[in-house]
Amino acid sequence: LTVTASNHDERSVMSARPKEIRLVCGLGNPGPEYERTRHNIGFATVDVLAERAGTRYWKSEAGCMVARALIGGREVILAKPQDFMNTSGGPLSKLMRQEHVTPAEILVVHDEVDLPAGEVRAKWGGGLNAHNGLRSIANKLGTRDFSRVRCGIGRPPGKMQVADYVLRELKGGFLDEFLILAQDATSLCEQVVRDGMPADALR
Repeated sequence: LTVTASNHDERSVMSARPKEIRLVCGLGNPGPEYERTRHNIGFATVDVLAERAGTRYWKSEAGCMVARALIGGREVILAKPQDFMNTSGGPLSKLMRQEHVTPAEILVVHDEVDLPAGEVRAKWGGGLNAHNGLRSIANKLGTRDFSRVRCGIGRPPGKMQVADYVLRELKGGFLDEFLILAQDATSLCEQVVRDGMPADALR
């Protein structure tokens, strides 16, 4: 049995695919008290991206801290929304309008409790997994079809609440693991910017 999609359906399927990444957005909460928390792995990753590219100049634009970096031989916008996590979609969508960037051209870096600690994976579209930052972005953009780099932080131990786990200040070995995760996530971001989303991220 062969099912042929209508032209409209074909266009919808074709448009809902990642394009060349023009903007990498790290999710986190602003302020020094949140800097070394699991929830801020997106900010930490974007900071490492800037460092590796030799970019030191950040400025405030559209409610985000913004830098521009050369990755894979072309300029990419780096952004850290300066609203709190659950309203981060507002500043990001404003910056995207200002820069004429579409949802298919962004890469969002975020913490993921449903990945084992230390794992990083790319993902295209799909569910939001109760992540308030992703939900805010999807609501503001009107679509879930954007690329993500998921940074595994694992589940909280025992009966600890997820909010306490992701917002607890990290020290010692936990901080070391966080910094290594940011480096690994940065490498995956660079790969996605250079080569596009890996095939297994599109399933």
